[in-house]
Order: sequence, then structure tokens, then C-alpha cells
Amino acid sequence: MVVVLPLLLVLLLGGSSPTALAAADEHDEFTVLDLSSLKPHAACSGHRVTPPHNGSWVPLYHPLGPCSPSYRGTLAAPPSLADLLRQDRLRARHIHGKVSGHFRESKGSYKEPVAVEETQVHHQAAITIAMGTQSTSSQVRTGFIGPAATGDDGTSGGPPAVSQTVVLDTTSDVPWVDCVPCALAECPYYDPARSSSYAAFPCNSSACKQLGPYANGCAGNQCQYRVAYPDGSSSSGTYSSDLLTISSGHTVTDFRFGCNQNGGGGGGPSPTNGFLALGRGAQSLMAQTSSTYGNAFSYCLPQSESDKGFFQIGVPGGAAYRFAMTPMLRDPRAPAQYRALLAAVTVGGQPLNVAPEAFAAGAVLDSRTAITRLPLTVYGALRAAFRDRMAAYRRAPPRPEAELDTCYDFAGVRYVRLPRIALVFDRNAVVELDRSGILFGDCLAFTANDDDSAPTILGNTQQRTIEVLHDRAD
Repeated sequence: MVVVLPLLLVLLLGGSSPTALAAADEHDEFTVLDLSSLKPHAACSGHRVTPPHNGSWVPLYHPLGPCSPSYRGTLAAPPSLADLLRQDRLRARHIHGKVSGHFRESKGSYKEPVAVEETQVHHQAAITIAMGTQSTSSQVRTGFIGPAATGDDGTSGGPPAVSQTVVLDTTSDVPWVDCVPCALAECPYYDPARSSSYAAFPCNSSACKQLGPYANGCAGNQCQYRVAYPDGSSSSGTYSSDLLTISSGHTVTDFRFGCNQNGGGGGGPSPTNGFLALGRGAQSLMAQTSSTYGNAFSYCLPQSESDKGFFQIGVPGGAAYRFAMTPMLRDPRAPAQYRALLAAVTVGGQPLNVAPEAFAAGAVLDSRTAITRLPLTVYGALRAAFRDRMAAYRRAPPRPEAELDTCYDFAGVRYVRLPRIALVFDRNAVVELDRSGILFGDCLAFTANDDDSAPTILGNTQQRTIEVLHDRAD
């Protein structure tokens, strides 16, 4: 049985009232998807969802897409659906294992090759940050909004030393970036020796003692950390602090992070340089900035690899009027996870005929899992309702290797009439999915848990174009 402790709010933009959805006529039961809008393009299309007007946001993008600052004009070959969802399945098991207590961190030193690292980040969201300071003011600041900070005399106040592309991760605690050395002639990694504000934590420091399960011993009186991932890869090195710049108005002094020295680079360029941990643990970015930004952040994931989204720290202005609100829950067995109570699912405006007990395990909101995983009973009902409303289209063979069993042959079809799908959270917070969040590779973008005891995992496909605000305020 899942034990949950209520905190404050998870807020989801784009909500509708349950009454309005229930009263939808036949015309409103469906939405039309242009399949070409999901295909990758060689040029960045910009923002499909307008970012906040206050200017405190930063662009969010797919690391391998044309909106990435490192894009060089040629789209990378996409990974196979089977490979991508194999990684997705491992991550889902990792999340479920933490709740069940069956998860055990691997102590091996196995590191996946670069090809698998690219598979891991292909459908995930990244931002550009800057680490460190340097004595000159000539550093180019890639991907930031607004001018560099200046002192009272108009001189530079310590510009960021190096830009890094980091993946947002809402279920991990320890932020880290790749550090020199690497196998490239011009290494793009953060070099602590070039930053005047860098410091390694001593082994007897409170920050080192606070690492808990991420502690990895001591080397030369410098605190060591290690974070393991479900595919067997890991990040390890020296636990450190430096200046973090997220945007021109958002800097974090003495930012605690891991300086990864675990074979970064793999002999070739990597699309990302680290992970920005946004979980609820003491080491995460949110815990470190809670006194300034109130333990809140939001993001809006782009519709496709060719679009931009946005990321913002703090509560956006007018949040009470723009968001559908539901209580945030906490499971002490997995305290880093952001959770809410999914109470119902509607298809074409009609709720699935599922007993409330099927939703009792709650839902984990995750920025990195691609496909939403529902309790077995809930998924069975969703699949039946979806298939019934998609009877006009030819079915395609299922893809068991990808755990997708409701697929279609859209050869020669550009516009697809899809039934609207909405997620209903506690306190009648109804969030209708964007049309781009219903299909994945011509298949229904949902799959089932093994039973009803494991929580739903709300994946990033279903979060597309929806601004998701996590507001802990605790």
C-alpha cells in the first residue's frame, strides 16, 4: 500500500473543467493531428507555446535537434524505437523499484557507449547553463537572455566561464557536469582550474556528509560522489561548488554539484554535458535555491525535436489563474519523486469505466521517461476506448519489443482524427493532452504496468506543450 503525505501543489497548465469535458458533443470528442508536424525538420521552428513575459525563462530544447546551440545543420540519425524504449523501460523499472524497495544501486563501473547515451537523451529536454567565473569579460555567453551582470563601476561582475548543455531530471537529486579531461582536441567540458570561484568540498564538510547514498569515499581530502543510472552507467568524481548561471537574472553562488570524471567524452562529441537534478532531495537545485525561488520551478516541453520549450525557476506570475491545481503527494520510500493522485482518464470526453481503486498507487511526474505507464486495469480500459474510436484506420502489428500494442498503418495519411484524451487529477484538475502527446511512432503512446500496485509514470510525451509547475513551498 502506498503511503502519501500531502504537501502543496503540482500545477498543470491547460486544464479544463470536468463539466465542460463531460458535456462535449461529438465534434469536440476528436482532435486532428497533422503527422508531418511530428517529423524532424532541419530548421528550428521556435516556440509553439509563448514563454512567460517576465523574461526570467530560458529556452528548453532537444539536445540532438535543430534548436540546440550545438546543432551544426545536419540532423542526427534517430535511434531505433526499440532501443529508445528499452532505455525507457529501464528507467520506469528504476522509478518503480525505488517505491517497492527492490531498487539497489549498482556498484559496478560499467559505462554505456556514446551511442546509448544519445539514445537516452534523444527524447529528453535540455537547457544551457554556465559554470564558473573567470577574470576576463570576453567570454561568449551562448543561449542566455539579457546582458551580463555588471558591477557599480560598469565592469564585468564575473561572466560565466563555460556553457554546458544539461538534461532536466525531475527524479534525481545530485546535479553534475562533465569535467576535463576528455579525448577531444578542443575539450568543451568545464575546467575547474579556470574558474576563480571553484572549490572542492573537504571530506569532513557538512555538504559531503549530506550526500548520503551518493557518497563515494574520499580522495586527497576531497569529497567524492557517485550517481548510478538504471542502464548501468554512472557519474562520479569530486563533489564541488561554483557559480551557476541559469539566465542573466538567475545565478546561484556556491552551487553544489558533481564534477564528473567518469570517462566523459567517449572519444567523440557528446550532445549533453551533464544533468540538472530537480528532485526533492537535499542536494538538488531546488533545495539549494529554495530560500530565493520558493522551491518552485516550471517547464514546457516542445511539441517536437524542431521546436523550443522553456524552463523557469520560481512561481510564474498569475499562476492561480493559469493552472489547474492538484495536491502534491510524497512517498517516504521515494522522497525525491514528485507525485500526484491521478483520479480518472477520459477518452472523447467520457471517463473510463474503472474503479477508483485502480488509481490508488498515485502518479509520478517524470521529465525523462518518454511513455506514460498506467496501472494494468486503467491501460486496458484506455486501449479499448481508443481502439473503438480509431476503427476507421488500419491496424498495424504491435511492437512488443517497445511495449506498444496499439499501432496503426498511416501510410498515405497526413491528417489523423484522434480521440481527445484527458487526465483527471485530484480536486478535479483536468488536463487535456496535446494532440502531439497521444501517438508515439504511430502507436498509442501509453503502456501498462505489470499490475495495479505500481504508480503511474507520467512521461514527457504526454507533457508536450503543457507548462508543468512544481510548487513545493516546503
